[in-house]
Amino acid sequence: MQAAHGGNLDINEVFRSGGRAVEFLDQINQATIVMLASAGIVPQPYAGQIAQGIALLIAQAATEAPRRSADYLDYEPRLTALIGADASRLHSGRSRQDLASAIARMNLRDGLFQEVSALVDVRERIIDLTEQHIETIIPAYTHGVQAQPTTLAHYLHALAAALGRQTERLQQVYARINRNPLGSAALATSSFPIDRHYITQLLGFDGLQENAYDANHLASVDSALEVAGVLAIAAVQIGQFAQDLHAQYAEPVPWILLTSGALTGVSSIMPQKRNPAALEQLRAQSSIMLGELQTVFLISHNNRTGMFDYRMYDPVPCGRALQVFKLLGQVITGLVVNKERARAEVDADYSTTTEIADALAQRADVPFRTGHHFASQLTDYGRSHQLRLQDIPFSEVIRIYQAEAGQDLPLTEVEFRHISSAEYMVYGRRGIGGPQPQEVQRMLAAEREAVTGERAWLVARKAQLDQAAAQLAIAFKALVVSA
Repeated sequence: MQAAHGGNLDINEVFRSGGRAVEFLDQINQATIVMLASAGIVPQPYAGQIAQGIALLIAQAATEAPRRSADYLDYEPRLTALIGADASRLHSGRSRQDLASAIARMNLRDGLFQEVSALVDVRERIIDLTEQHIETIIPAYTHGVQAQPTTLAHYLHALAAALGRQTERLQQVYARINRNPLGSAALATSSFPIDRHYITQLLGFDGLQENAYDANHLASVDSALEVAGVLAIAAVQIGQFAQDLHAQYAEPVPWILLTSGALTGVSSIMPQKRNPAALEQLRAQSSIMLGELQTVFLISHNNRTGMFDYRMYDPVPCGRALQVFKLLGQVITGLVVNKERARAEVDADYSTTTEIADALAQRADVPFRTGHHFASQLTDYGRSHQLRLQDIPFSEVIRIYQAEAGQDLPLTEVEFRHISSAEYMVYGRRGIGGPQPQEVQRMLAAEREAVTGERAWLVARKAQLDQAAAQLAIAFKALVVSA
């Protein structure tokens, strides 16, 4: 936003077009002159001439090099050159302060539409993949170590649900962003009887940002911070997902990979390498995205109200976020899952021993800690003898339990092998939100319903803005014709 030339600030850089700032300034000017004429603040002959001038500038932009500056002090001389000094009547009761606040909010809401749409798209891809892996058993990790088995569907639904919360937050933010600051002027309104409600209607805002000081100097900051905060959370979640997948590439035979081609890279010297380029980029771009969003906070921090530092016309550009969401979708589509290898990794460790303690408590009323210590001793024995859990001789299982509990093991060998299997542990879950197929299917159905609702929300909000734009076009055209 700022460029120094010989130690002096280039004001054109401060107001350089960001997002659709120039287009939004045109819309604001059209709505303003319609409102000023309706309120009798600018007499009809002048209002018609100003409307004609605005229309000419918009038409010129379609055939000439587009305007890059959304600064009104750059705009007004252009309008004056066309219609004379009365062009300045357009600015009756306005300030660049409330203009900047309005343009920023219009850019934020435009970005929100794109961000919500992109999040909905990627969540649909996740749900589609999830439905293919309801019964795909995989290892889950805590502290970077295999912890318990779950299903790939359970894991992927967790990601979809997490991103769904960001979609929900953006929808909630929209209600606070879509408030009109116009009419607040610099910070205390003006002596002109500005009809703030009419201009709110013409620009598709849901209501007013009432307090004039708040509208320009407080709400203009926290609205941008709210959007940046939501997107920053999404960046962290996507980075976690990329790291989870990338960790598998350290294995000689990973259970999850990316399809070869556009998503992977080949070493310049080692022909066997298939580097997970898309995952590396997803992680890196998520980190860059997070850094850029933190900048929104930093330029607002320790600032007096009324400073230009946080007055970007496009305060939270959505380009990076859209790039990251798109790349995430490509990664999801390009995942290749080796079910047998995932199951072999589960069987190679002792992640099902948790269920041994639970089963002993449920079937034989053995105190949980007694069962827990037994399962821990069993794990130490198996690992020290380089045995999988299922390969430990049952005679040793009985011996270890007797040594720990001081009594006979209250399970047959068939029962012990059954309760220590991955299928028993995963499919036998009973808690809400667990990996058991029926529960995952229930959650997926709810997720699809949420996605459908979010798409309907997008359609309804856009229709509202289209309706406001149509109303503005009719009113503005009538004013142009009247001249």
